[in-house]
Amino acid sequence: MHKHLQMEEEVMDLLIGGFSVVMLIATMTVVSLWRKNRTRRLAFYWIFAHFLLLSIAAYFAFRAISFDLTHPQASEEISLLLGKAGLAWGAGMVCLLAGIVKLSRR
Repeated sequence: MHKHLQMEEEVMDLLIGGFSVVMLIATMTVVSLWRKNRTRRLAFYWIFAHFLLLSIAAYFAFRAISFDLTHPQASEEISLLLGKAGLAWGAGMVCLLAGIVKLSRR
């Protein structure tokens, strides 16, 4: 039997579902704004890159919290997954900032 981080059984499904719903709403909002303002196309590409990298970060983080704790190198694997999540999140934040800068220029 696999031993994971102790959580209620439905928590992982709620985390994934909640993240997916929020990302869907955010993506639909940005697509709507993009359609209204086609002149700032590059800014919206940066924001979409942010969404992609944030989703990758969440994937690695979700894998880390659901990793099998009985694995011989669980600590190393979890640390690596969290490091990947952090790198993807950091790169995504740079993309978001680039998009905001591009949107704020006249």
